[in-house]
Amino acid sequence: MKLKFLTTAAALACLTLGTAAHAETLRLSHQWSNTDVRNKVAEIVANGVAEAGVDLEIQIFGSQSLFKAREQYRPLSRGQLDMTVLPLSYAGGQQPAFNLTLMPGLVKNHDHAARLSESPFMAALEEKMAEDDVVVLVHGYLAGGFVGKDKCITKPEDVAGLQIRAAGKSFEQMLAGAGASIASMASSELYNGLQTGVLNAANTSSSSFVSYRIYEQVSCYTPAGDVALWFMYQPLLMNKAKFESLTEDQQAALLAAAEKAQAFYLEEAKKEDAASEAVFRDAGVEIAQMSQADFDAWRALAQETSYKAFIEEVPDGQALLDMAFAVE
Repeated sequence: MKLKFLTTAAALACLTLGTAAHAETLRLSHQWSNTDVRNKVAEIVANGVAEAGVDLEIQIFGSQSLFKAREQYRPLSRGQLDMTVLPLSYAGGQQPAFNLTLMPGLVKNHDHAARLSESPFMAALEEKMAEDDVVVLVHGYLAGGFVGKDKCITKPEDVAGLQIRAAGKSFEQMLAGAGASIASMASSELYNGLQTGVLNAANTSSSSFVSYRIYEQVSCYTPAGDVALWFMYQPLLMNKAKFESLTEDQQAALLAAAEKAQAFYLEEAKKEDAASEAVFRDAGVEIAQMSQADFDAWRALAQETSYKAFIEEVPDGQALLDMAFAVE
């Protein structure tokens, strides 16, 4: 009887140890406030795995509290960080092909962005991420526009002589081709840049314009509307080795939560543009609209600057560009 009790106790102890051995806490880093849509995407995934009861917890570190905005991809690829929501073009220095995820005029609208995320074009980029030990959990594009501290920006000649922030290399090349001077910084630094006069203008996502209260520092806003030049891929990424180290149940819970988060991300992305316009208008900022002719002028400039440079700098650049343009 005593032996049976000891055997049962030992078995329970082993079961407890086995469960504890599979318990995981993942660290997720991003640069935005807790009201931003990208934080909400992270929360959906974190809450989903918590509700699944698979001994998996995701701790979210927002507002650059763990890593600086532009310094997240490298620690992710090295296993020093488990997850991040990141504008992938921030990692263009490590993988030049990622600059294609912020290419002027490449994405037509949010539904087109969703089709791009499920296309051979994205599969090719995911192969490059896998080389860095990175995997995509949630795909997502956000649209954006321009802000001007002293004037409206709709067409290329409007940026001549301005100091502007553009977010990614391809946009920087196009804007430089229009006669602008480039100041490279994360979107989290925009407010200070505009406040101190380092910047006269900027472009970023509709979400970031609101999240960082940029309406307090500018006189004119050109939002993404029927015509949107600026679309940026901003996925939720995970270290591939860490994902593969999880149990099957933990992986399944992550993927199920990520599927819900991706559907939410797409629907919210569509709402962000109109919502941001309302916020800027209510703050007394002038609203400008980009016409189709303006868009065509930017696209023509991009073909001679950004597209051309990308093809020259990236060995498989033409093939990647062709795959992107093949998505209807």
